[in-house]
Amino acid sequence: MGEAMRHHWLLLGACGWVLLILMFVSKFITFRAVDDYGERVGGQSWTVPGTKVVKPFPVSSQKRDPKPSDQPSAVPTAAEWQTVSERRVELLSSVCKNNSLRNLTHVSISKFVLDRIFVCDKHKILFCQTPKVGNTQWKKVLIVLNGAFPTVEEIPENLVHDHEKNGLPRLSLLTPQEITHRLNTYFKFFIVRDPFERLISAFKDKFVKNPRFEPWYKHDIAPAIIRKYRKSHRDSNLSASGLHFEDFVRYLGDVEGRRRMDRQFGEHIIHWVTYADLCAPCEIHYSAVGHHETLEHDAPYILKAAGIDQLVSYPAIPPGITRYNRTKVEQYFSGISKRDIRRLYARYQGDFQLFGYPSPDFLLN
Repeated sequence: MGEAMRHHWLLLGACGWVLLILMFVSKFITFRAVDDYGERVGGQSWTVPGTKVVKPFPVSSQKRDPKPSDQPSAVPTAAEWQTVSERRVELLSSVCKNNSLRNLTHVSISKFVLDRIFVCDKHKILFCQTPKVGNTQWKKVLIVLNGAFPTVEEIPENLVHDHEKNGLPRLSLLTPQEITHRLNTYFKFFIVRDPFERLISAFKDKFVKNPRFEPWYKHDIAPAIIRKYRKSHRDSNLSASGLHFEDFVRYLGDVEGRRRMDRQFGEHIIHWVTYADLCAPCEIHYSAVGHHETLEHDAPYILKAAGIDQLVSYPAIPPGITRYNRTKVEQYFSGISKRDIRRLYARYQGDFQLFGYPSPDFLLN
């Protein structure tokens, strides 16, 4: 009986060790899986340039989204991404020389443009704000660099857009000589995204979600657009029906008719005017242009190129948030006439070509 009991306890002990080993292996596999997919692990950022990342196979039968021609298929090294950035700047310069697009790409460096450019004198950086492409996070980076907060995580959200208190001076506040000096010598950058997807984001944010602290989009701008561009409407029903994306597209594509309205709307139009109008990229020679669709590579590259990668990090990017969504674009433009879409594209064609975004032929033809 004693011998049988000893064998029984030995067997239980062996089983316990096997279970412990299996638990350890399971935890290790889970840890590696998270790491290999580029998720944030152990406090590190999503992907280190030059690190191989294993991507899961797509599980849906949905059409693959087009990607910019300069985007590598595999995870690039820092040197490869520098080549990507240089090609973008070269393309920008080349399109700026195209006289047939001059009306769409060239603007004067006005106060409107200078108001968009934030200054970090401490590290000689200029950042041009292009709304609806994740600019809040870049503002946080500059606030940290200016010394107001030690990390981006500690900055209150309501402070970021309070330009009286966030410590981010605009270029327009300086003298002409100071402006010229900074434009000629500082590291300058801005971020873009697919122009039509940006318009959808602006429409959703300002006219559908409509934050309570920006009531003028719903109560002033939307009714004005509806009165002029909705084919059939009743004035008494303007607020109830709300602005439709079709109304918004008609307004944006009307070159002559919208100019008086834009003056009436003031600077609120920054959420949908062209990148050329916002940042004057054919007049200001930018050091780098990031793309929202490849921000996980662009953010660390820009920080390094500006010489600040050891001082601040870009906030972690939620998985999939920057991915171009062709299905969403198709859904928003379904039911809108080809004529209206072509007129819209004619207005934003400069942005498509300046930054290498493919023409949306799936909507135009």
